Amino acid sequence: MNAIPYLLYEDAPTAIEFLTRAFGFRELARTNGGDGVILNCELVGPAGGDVWLGQMQPSGTSVVYLYVDDVDAHHDRARAEGATIVDEPADQPYGDRRYAAKDTQGHTWYFAHPISNDSPARRA
Repeated sequence: MNAIPYLLYEDAPTAIEFLTRAFGFRELARTNGGDGVILNCELVGPAGGDVWLGQMQPSGTSVVYLYVDDVDAHHDRARAEGATIVDEPADQPYGDRRYAAKDTQGHTWYFAHPISNDSPARRA
């Protein structure tokens, strides 16, 4: 599994500017919504390692995004073990099949696997 921290900001453009300027991150890709809101921005650290960020969501200030071998089997196991499924597995326009679940403390986790060359996992 490859875990990617996903940070959510009230002002994502300002956060991107700060992280790149102050910490040396480099922007790899950005996805904006129809209203111009940053849905996702992929950053890579000065020595590697991904951090993703976007606009604040009702889910809180952070989530974890993990790649797994079989997202549907992972979903079935998580449901069977009592995870609260937030989003059922679905193909995403950015090239991943993913689902979302909450753990016992209410933290949101995204689990995905790439389904096309557009996937961030295949760009890395």
